[in-house]
Amino acid sequence: MIVYGKNPILEALRANRPIEKVLVAHDGHPPHQVVKLCKEKGIKIQRVPRQKIEELAGTKKTQGIVAIISPVPLVPPEELFKKAFEKNSFFLVLDHITDPQNAGNLIRTCEVFGGVGVLMPKDRSFPINQTVVKASAGAVFHLTFSRVPSLKRALEEFQEMGGSVVVVERGGEDIRKVQFPMPCALVLGSEGEGVSKSVLERADLVVSIPMVGKLNSLNVSSAGAIAMWEVFKSCGLNRED
Repeated sequence: MIVYGKNPILEALRANRPIEKVLVAHDGHPPHQVVKLCKEKGIKIQRVPRQKIEELAGTKKTQGIVAIISPVPLVPPEELFKKAFEKNSFFLVLDHITDPQNAGNLIRTCEVFGGVGVLMPKDRSFPINQTVVKASAGAVFHLTFSRVPSLKRALEEFQEMGGSVVVVERGGEDIRKVQFPMPCALVLGSEGEGVSKSVLERADLVVSIPMVGKLNSLNVSSAGAIAMWEVFKSCGLNRED
């Protein structure tokens, strides 16, 4: 996998992801922290033409640096659930969200507010590619990811372990007035279809974001950010957890 941009590469290094090498444009200057960490970890830094950098990344917005890195590993859902219990925290369930930019934004917010990872369906879901890595500002390297054939069955297993499923959808309780049960799976659906019926049926709690403007909807990454902030406030999650 190709990761580009200074911050995502720096986060990959900090998270000890297996990086094969870092490529820097001839006319660029790698950040001091990147150079320092590469030296400490024995990772080669190679200078190449900027055109090569842009070809590998598929974009000109690379900041003159890319890293060749092993793909983000996927784990069985039980491993993700275990982390949620250990930290008494939450993980995201992204129900048929396919847009990499939205996915990356949600992943970044999840990490910032103390979430432990993401559960996704195998079908009709975003790939964990360089666009997602860039949009997440490298947050993908600090979270746990699991893909499953059936979100419903996976969430049933989480509930059997003692976890709760919280769905963000219209017609639910005012998100400002609820106490979130922890650990929890926080479910967000696609902007076009919302949360799948089979997943909605598994909900222990359905919450909605009140709106008073002329528009009656939010981008899923914005709605997710609001929901994660409410979880963060409600449960007092912190970096030490």
